[in-house]
Order: sequence, then C-alpha cells, then structure tokens
Amino acid sequence: MLVAFLHGLILSLGLILPIGMQNGFILTQGALHRRWSRSLPAVITAGICDTLLIVLAVVGVSTAALHVPWLRGLFGGVGIAFMLYMGISTWRDKGGDREADGSTVAWPPRRQVGFTVSVSLLNSHALIDTLVVVGGAALAYSLWPQRLAFGLASVMVSWLWFFALSMVGHAMGRVVLRGSSLLVIQRISAVMMWASAVYLVYILYTFS
Repeated sequence: MLVAFLHGLILSLGLILPIGMQNGFILTQGALHRRWSRSLPAVITAGICDTLLIVLAVVGVSTAALHVPWLRGLFGGVGIAFMLYMGISTWRDKGGDREADGSTVAWPPRRQVGFTVSVSLLNSHALIDTLVVVGGAALAYSLWPQRLAFGLASVMVSWLWFFALSMVGHAMGRVVLRGSSLLVIQRISAVMMWASAVYLVYILYTFS
C-alpha cells in the first residue's frame, strides 16, 4: 500500500505542477481578493471536481468510457469547442471590471464556482491527465486496498496544491495583477487554451 500511495503522490505532483487554466485561475483569484478566504469557493470547487475525476479514474469507469468511439468523439468535441470559445473570450477580455484605483475586481463566489467547474470538467488536459493517465496507472493495482491508497494520494495532492496555490497568489498581492500585467497573463492563457484544443484533436486522432 505504501508503494501505491507514493506512486500516486509522485504521479499526481508531476501532472498538477504545470500552470494551466485551472491552476492559473486559482492563483489569480488568490491574488485579487483582499481576504484570502474569499478565494475559497474556487479552491474548494477545484478540489471537489478533481476528487470526482480521480474517483472515476480509480474505479475504471472513465477508462472504459473513453474506449467507446462515439462517446469519446462527443466528449472530445465538447472539450474542443469549449477550449476554442474560452480562448476567444479570454483574448478579448480587456481585464474585466475595474475599481477606481485601476485594479481588477475579484470574482464573486457564484462566478468563481461556475468558471472553476468549467475549467476542471471541460479542460482537455485535466481530463486526459486524470482519466487516462491516473486511471491507467490505478488499473495497474489489482488489489483494491492498493488502488484506494493510490487514489487517496492523488486526491490529497490536488487539495493541498490548490490551497497552496491560492495562498501563493494571495501573497503576491493585487499589485502584480494590474493593468498590462493582467492583460499579458490573459493573452498567455488564451494561447494555452487554443493549444489545448489542438492537443485534444491530436489525442482523438491518435485514439481513433
């Protein structure tokens, strides 16, 4: 069980470290809120979404579903469309609403939850990493105690990472994310979303 736990820990750390849309959003919300606790809706939602995906991956439901051609195509098509739309929307955004001092207004809880759900459950990289990579690795353990230890480590990494990322963002402060700095971050995020869409097309073509 210890080996499975360490395997899940190391694999999940390697998958979650790159700053993609989900991580970038958590980091940004932590920085924009004057009180760190107000960024918790995004953090908790991301943790719940990741936990859901990891559970599906560990029990093998996701792996079986992804081998159904029409379901994989539908799933991939929705993900590609979402990535393209979010990329265009993010590129066109001039920095969101602003306060009198020129800083960006932090998002309210409902908007945080909605966006976090979308970038967690419709994000091609997150889905491929969790459902395919984590799910495939979990299936290597035939005994359920080992598989559960592997899944527990993966879930633990996700929750700790999102909390830590939000705290780091908050420590960076609102000054970092003003004016042109925020615009640059948004443009980079948009390009990453379009790259994710292209990557998902490649993955679907490879599977077919």
